[in-house]
Amino acid sequence: MRSAPTTRRALFASLAVAGLLSSACGDDQDPAGAADLWQRIQAAPGYRSWSRAPAVPERIPSFTAHADAIELFINKPMADTFTAGQAITEWPVGSIVVKDGFKGDTLKIVAVMEKRPDGWFFAEYNGDGDTLFSGRPKVCTGCHDNRKDYSDWVYSIELPR
Repeated sequence: MRSAPTTRRALFASLAVAGLLSSACGDDQDPAGAADLWQRIQAAPGYRSWSRAPAVPERIPSFTAHADAIELFINKPMADTFTAGQAITEWPVGSIVVKDGFKGDTLKIVAVMEKRPDGWFFAEYNGDGDTLFSGRPKVCTGCHDNRKDYSDWVYSIELPR
């Protein structure tokens, strides 16, 4: 049987983790920006007609926080960097990466990164397009920060070198 202090510490730790997770889930810093970005990626013919990320040419299993399987799409400014034949140190302003996350065949999340003049804008939506996170929420930047020096904050897509 656990002692009372051990039980209290375990309870406190559980509540602290739950608090962090729930605060991250409501980190919608820029709802208008997220709504605008959603409209732009959905505009005909829609982001699913964009190029696929070179390393992810089809739906693949995922071991990330986003889903069991993912598909990655990149817009023309980003795709053009792969055909330009030049090394780059950061993605051009206007680059957009969209990650569809699936559980089985059900779309659960759409995670989007857009390179803006002042850095990356992150947005995550549920499968119905409702915003979960937007702006530069810690839940996004805390993870993607690990890639800032290697691929300009982007996972799964290396900079052309």
